Amino acid sequence: MRNLSAGVFILLFLFGIFSYNSLKASDNIGELNIEWPEFLVSGIPENFRIQHRSDDTLSLQVNGKEVELQCKNNSCFTLVSINQNADFKLYSNHKLVSDKSYTPIPAWMSLLPPLLAIMLALVFREVIISLFLGIFIGTLIPGLYTGGISNILPAFFKTIDYYAVNAILDSAHISVILFSMLIGATVNLISKNGGMRGIVNRLSKYARNRRTGQLVTWFLGIAIFFDDYANTLIVGNTMRPITDRLKISREKLSYIVDSTAAPVAAIAFVTTWIGAELGYLQDGLNAIVGLEMSVYQIFLSSLQYSFYPIFTLIFIFMLVWMKRDFGPMYSAEIHSINSKESPGLISISENEMRDFEPDEGIKIRSFNAVLPILTIIIVTIWALLHTGWDEAVWSDNSKAWLVKLSDTIGRGDPYKALLWASLSGLILASLLSLSQRILGIQAVVNSIIQGFKTMLTAMIILVLAWSLSEITVDLHTADFLTNSISGSFSPYALPLTTFILAALVSFSTGSSWGTMAILYPMMMPLSWSICTAEGLDSEHTLMIFYNVISCVLAGSVLGDHCSPISDTTILSSLASSCNHIEHVRSQMPYAVTVGIISILLGTIPATYGLPFLISLPLGIIVMYLVIRRFGKET
Repeated sequence: MRNLSAGVFILLFLFGIFSYNSLKASDNIGELNIEWPEFLVSGIPENFRIQHRSDDTLSLQVNGKEVELQCKNNSCFTLVSINQNADFKLYSNHKLVSDKSYTPIPAWMSLLPPLLAIMLALVFREVIISLFLGIFIGTLIPGLYTGGISNILPAFFKTIDYYAVNAILDSAHISVILFSMLIGATVNLISKNGGMRGIVNRLSKYARNRRTGQLVTWFLGIAIFFDDYANTLIVGNTMRPITDRLKISREKLSYIVDSTAAPVAAIAFVTTWIGAELGYLQDGLNAIVGLEMSVYQIFLSSLQYSFYPIFTLIFIFMLVWMKRDFGPMYSAEIHSINSKESPGLISISENEMRDFEPDEGIKIRSFNAVLPILTIIIVTIWALLHTGWDEAVWSDNSKAWLVKLSDTIGRGDPYKALLWASLSGLILASLLSLSQRILGIQAVVNSIIQGFKTMLTAMIILVLAWSLSEITVDLHTADFLTNSISGSFSPYALPLTTFILAALVSFSTGSSWGTMAILYPMMMPLSWSICTAEGLDSEHTLMIFYNVISCVLAGSVLGDHCSPISDTTILSSLASSCNHIEHVRSQMPYAVTVGIISILLGTIPATYGLPFLISLPLGIIVMYLVIRRFGKET
C-alpha cells in the first residue's frame, strides 16, 4: 500500500509538471514569435505582441473579425478585450500559423485572492497560511479557466516557483529583505553589547509612566520622517523594551509605530516617498492639456487637503494625552496592565530572551546603541542626497533651497540608501563591541546571525504579501475596482469617490505606492476634464483637482493601515514583536474612525470650499469628543 501511494504521488507529480510545461506563454513558429497571454480577464484589455520578418503580412482575427495591429520594426502589438469565449487566429501571408481559444475569467473573481487572504487572516489570526491560500486561489483561478481541473497541481507549484521566486528576485524587494536583516542584526548586537539597555535607561528619565512612554514613541515616529521602513524598524525595536517595562501593550506600540510611519513620510517635504509621488503626479500631469504648473507646486498645493495623514498624527497624540482607548486596543491595554504578558506578545523562550540580553558584568553604555542608530539615520540622509544629486538642480536660482533639497532626495535611491545605512550601522556596532572588548569576534558573528534569524518570520510574510500583490496585478484587481466605481457623476463627488477607491485598492492589494501608481495617472486627467466639461471656473476646478490628488494619497494610506497584507503593517507588527493579526484588529477601528472624520469634516466640506484652517479645528474637536465619549481610561 505504501509503494502504491508513492507511485500515485510520483504519477501526479509528473502529470503536474507536464501540465505546467504545456501552458505556453508564446509560440515560436519559423521566424514568428507570438506572445499569447496565458489568460484573459473579462472586460480588461490585454496586450498581444508578435515578432516577425519584415516581409510578413500579418492578420489577427478574433471570432472571425479582424483586429487592427500596430507594427513597427518587425514587431506588432495590439490591445484586445473580450467579454465572452473567443477564438484567436493569426495569419501570416494569408496562411493560418497559430490559433488559441480563451474563456475569459469573470472580472469579479480578481477580488477573491486578496479578500480570501484578508478574511482568513482576520478570522483565524494566522497570516502565513492565509496569505499562502490567497496566492493559491490566485493561481488556481486562471489555471481552471485555461486547462480545467488538471491544472490544480500546476497552480499549487506556481505559488512558489513563479510568484514567490519573482517576489524575491525583484531588486527593491531584495533590498528590503537585506535592509531588514541588517537592521535585525544591528538591534541584536547593540542589545548584546549593552547599548540598548543604556538607551532604555536614558529614555526612562523621560518615559516615566505610560503616557510619557507613548509620547516618546510618538515623537520618535515623527522625528524619523524620511522613510517609513526605517521609521518602523528603528522606533519599534528601540522602544519595545521601554514600553514593555511601562506595561504598554505591543498592540499600542505597533499602532503608534505604524501610524506615524507612512502618514508623516507621505506629507513631509523631504522623504523617500517624494520621488515616487512626484513621478506618479507627473504621469497624470502629462495627460492634461493646458495646465502649466510644476509637479512640485501641485504636490505642495494638495497638502492642505491631506486630512487623513494629518488627523492620524493628531489622533494618536490625543489618545495618549487623554489616556483613553476603545475597542480591541482598550482590551489589549487592560490585559497588558494587569498581566505580565500582552495578548499580542509573540511567545519567546527563555533561551531566545537571553540572546537579547547583555551578559552579566558588561558595562552599560548608551552610546554603543546611540552611535549605530544615528549612523543609520545620517547615512540614509547622506546617501539619498548622494544618489539624487544633480548639479543642474542646485545651479537653478529660480528654485527655493527647500525645493532643491526635496527634489534631490526625491531623485535619490532609497533602497541603496537604506542598505548603505544599515550596513554602516552594523559595522560600527561590531567595531564598538570589539574595540571595548565587550564581545569577541565569535560572539559578534553569533549575535549577527541570531539577528538574522529574528527576521525570518518577517521575511516569509513579506515574500508572501509581495506574491499576493503580484497576483492582484496579473488578475487586474485594481482595474476591476476602478471600472466598477468610476462613471458619470458630479465633479463634487470626485474627491470622495477617489478617497474610497484608493482605500479599497490599497486594502485589497496591500500597497499604497501601487495604488498611487494606478490612480494618479487616471484620476488627475479625469477630474480635470470633468470639471472643465461642467464649466467650473479655474478656482473651483483647481480646488477639486488638488482635493482629488490628496485623496489618492490619503486613501492609499488608510487602506494600507487596514490591510493585513500590507508590507508596512507587517513590518510594524514584527518590529514591535506584536502578533500581526492582533495589530490589524486593534488598529483598524482607529484608522476607520479617523478616515470617517477625515471624509465628513475634511474631504467633503473642502470640496465645497471650506478652508483648511476651519476643517482642522473642527476635526480636532470631533476627534476629542469621540475619544471622550467612547474611550475608557487606561
